[in-house]
Amino acid sequence: MHASTRYAGEAIVQCSIVIEYPPRVKSGEVSLYGILTRPPPSCACIAVPSRAESVTYSISDLAREFALTTRAIRFYEDEGLLAPRRSGRSRIYGERERVRIKLILRGKRLGLSLSEIRELLDLYEATKSERPQLLKFLQVLAQRRAMLNQQQEDIAIVLSEIDSLEKQCRKRLRLGANGGTG
Repeated sequence: MHASTRYAGEAIVQCSIVIEYPPRVKSGEVSLYGILTRPPPSCACIAVPSRAESVTYSISDLAREFALTTRAIRFYEDEGLLAPRRSGRSRIYGERERVRIKLILRGKRLGLSLSEIRELLDLYEATKSERPQLLKFLQVLAQRRAMLNQQQEDIAIVLSEIDSLEKQCRKRLRLGANGGTG
């Protein structure tokens, strides 16, 4: 159940699954993948010991852990973001799906659309090199920044209009405008 992260100078024993995750960040910085509290990794990957292959989660376990509804998790599955194994009618979620849910939620906090999140998740699975992942992520972040900057400008304009209207109302009140006369 516990995944260990590879850091400089640490040995990984019995590693059978390696999931690559960029970007590399400095200690304590927030990345798409969370807050690092240890020194930055010598490589940006998470190593999962071989015994973790058998660790499974129910949909309820994951819903509880991430404060989601089971319907939300099924929705992510319907959207192609998760692909749990099945045993009869039951879904069996592994560490891969757990990590993907964490990444989906972080992408949502960044304001990414589900299609953008899917594209980034697909990149992580498709390539061993982190360069395409980082380039795509930089592109997505630049687009998000541009959109937020535009929203910030729009908000500044609206706030300016509100200030102007407030000043006009206060001026009219000072000049003796009555509540009952026009």
